[in-house]
Amino acid sequence: MTPSKRIHIITFGCQMNEHDSQRIFQLLYPAYEPTDNPADADLILLNTCSIREKAENKVYSMAGRFRKLKEQKKDLILGIGGCVAQQEGERLLQKLPYVDLVFGPQTLYSLPSLLQEAEKGHRVCRTELRQDFHIPTLTTPIPNAHPFQRFITIMQGCDNFCSYCVVPYVRGREISRPMEDILAEVKEAVRQGVKEITLLGQNVNSYGKKEGRANFAQLLRAVADCGVERLRFMTSHPKDLTEELMRCFVEIPCLCEHLHLPVQSGSTRILKAMNRRYTREEYIGKVHRLRELCPEISLTTDLIVGFPSETEEDFQETLSLLQEVQYEQLFVFNYSPRPFTTAARLPHQLPLELKTARLTQIVEMQHEISRKRHERLLGKTVEVLVDGVSSKDISEMAGRTRGNHVVNFKTADDLTGQTINITITEAFCHSLRGELQIKG
Repeated sequence: MTPSKRIHIITFGCQMNEHDSQRIFQLLYPAYEPTDNPADADLILLNTCSIREKAENKVYSMAGRFRKLKEQKKDLILGIGGCVAQQEGERLLQKLPYVDLVFGPQTLYSLPSLLQEAEKGHRVCRTELRQDFHIPTLTTPIPNAHPFQRFITIMQGCDNFCSYCVVPYVRGREISRPMEDILAEVKEAVRQGVKEITLLGQNVNSYGKKEGRANFAQLLRAVADCGVERLRFMTSHPKDLTEELMRCFVEIPCLCEHLHLPVQSGSTRILKAMNRRYTREEYIGKVHRLRELCPEISLTTDLIVGFPSETEEDFQETLSLLQEVQYEQLFVFNYSPRPFTTAARLPHQLPLELKTARLTQIVEMQHEISRKRHERLLGKTVEVLVDGVSSKDISEMAGRTRGNHVVNFKTADDLTGQTINITITEAFCHSLRGELQIKG
């Protein structure tokens, strides 16, 4: 039997990209087996993100690091996939003469045949976006799958065209998978012992609308019936957050009490310029209804600071929204113009110094809010699914509550993959610490 070659993948960006990298491993197995060491690899792939300029720049820097390795290993194939590949296409091959292969999010499913061309010495670029594209169901083994957690894509692409966002241009238009394909993947994951499943999409709330299929709330109920212990989803667009979907947090026992609900700005004027299609008041109204239905729900969000023409008054409205909503955590970024987007052509682009100052102010405010939110859990015993060794202290283990709070704790045993009870003893702005409750 011909021995397998080795593949090393570096993933940038969101959970969708992480899932796509897992799909690549699955597509190429057993011809290629994963390796953590790029020096041992026969194939190195960069799975890229272009949602922000900083993320895109990292790709070029990382590709340059492998140039010398490529010169040393003549048979090494170096490829770039994902959103930067879709955005730049043939220009990547022109800018980076040592890159062999460029492929987009849809064409990653053609990788086996693309690699055959690259192995013959051809430089290959495939970045078409098809209206009739569908996400294939793969039945081959996943060589390095997380044994108890799994991402499952339910849809791809986006039709919202927020004025700052490049996603519709690099991932294509919105396409939902058939429910039967999703449920088959969920059932197989549960059969393999997966405890926590996260359903992924650019806007999961609009699942099935274009196709006239079951809606997202109905899909959640069907997935829950498959016997999964914990169920999560992301990302949600506020305009599509319905009463039916909000009630799922009360009526589906396995659905974790956490919702990532990107607000992007606290100013209705800026939200309109962003083409978000909801107002500040509508967003806050949905938050109040969520907490009315499920008081223990934890909310996280995304914010963009320094959108073109953002005034001090707009910024203060964002600060006041943070104080009113009281998020557990937020992910905040300076606005950066992206190719193809309407916002990149808007006047009144703000200087970097101002954007950075505003971002710093938001981060400092949120640290205090997060710490106070976490202090509410002091003395309480919570259910934690253990991820593994803590990234902060190798003498501790870490896991997540149903509300998606990170909890670190000491134990002499390896409890990875187990669901345990922890009593919270300390609260910080990004995490919690607790004591393991011994059953007996």
